Amino acid sequence: MENANIARIYDYYLGGLYNFAIDRQKAERIKLTLPSVDLLARGNRDWLRRSVRYLVAQGVEQFIDIAAGLPTANNTHEVAHALNPRARVIYVDNDPSAVIHGEEILAKEPLVAMAEADGRHPEQVWAHPAIRDLIDLSQPVGIILGGLLVFVPDEDDPKGLVAAYRDALAPGSYLAISHLTADTVDAETRGQVDRMVAAYQAGVGATLHVRDKATFASWFEGMELVDPGVTLMADWRPDPGLDLDAQTPSRQLGYGAMGRIAG
Repeated sequence: MENANIARIYDYYLGGLYNFAIDRQKAERIKLTLPSVDLLARGNRDWLRRSVRYLVAQGVEQFIDIAAGLPTANNTHEVAHALNPRARVIYVDNDPSAVIHGEEILAKEPLVAMAEADGRHPEQVWAHPAIRDLIDLSQPVGIILGGLLVFVPDEDDPKGLVAAYRDALAPGSYLAISHLTADTVDAETRGQVDRMVAAYQAGVGATLHVRDKATFASWFEGMELVDPGVTLMADWRPDPGLDLDAQTPSRQLGYGAMGRIAG
């Protein structure tokens, strides 16, 4: 039996079906530390869907979702294909288990592929055969960094990592980024976040990093911020009629923003 897997835990929080009993057990233990962690995950997925819809509306037809986990629960390719069936999508992850299961899920999707590569090393991403087969880097690309930078420590220079992706993209491309924060929460919730971080480390060996708005905003240097700029994920182009207070306090635990490469 496999050990608990961070991609499958995320799938469980999203209400997906690609998870095992061990994943559900670990997920519930983590949820004891932050009871709204599943709402946080769903808020991140909702932000991703709105981001993809926006990018398709701008004419973007190529997407690379980095550190994506499993391609389930109404993910990037499903959202893009609902609006443009010609869109090409690559999911990148460094977890062999996620890639194997992802390939099974996407077996009948000719315009979608999994790429096993470490998103912390862009050269691995660009060198992968799936990227070379489906993505034309001379044309605009939408890069999704919704699951990577929270795992990148300061000493590994997350700002420099974002810049490396930015500098490889054609004009008219976009970088959409979300990240865990605890800027505006009360002391009780901040304590829950700290315990959640410890629970992920103990449960699946993953170290999460919590960052403030100024740090997050600095990653968009050299890009044009898409309106409304750097906001809480729930406030980034919300769907009409959405009750923005419905996910309190989880709605305060993530920033989202998108930058455009000018040219």
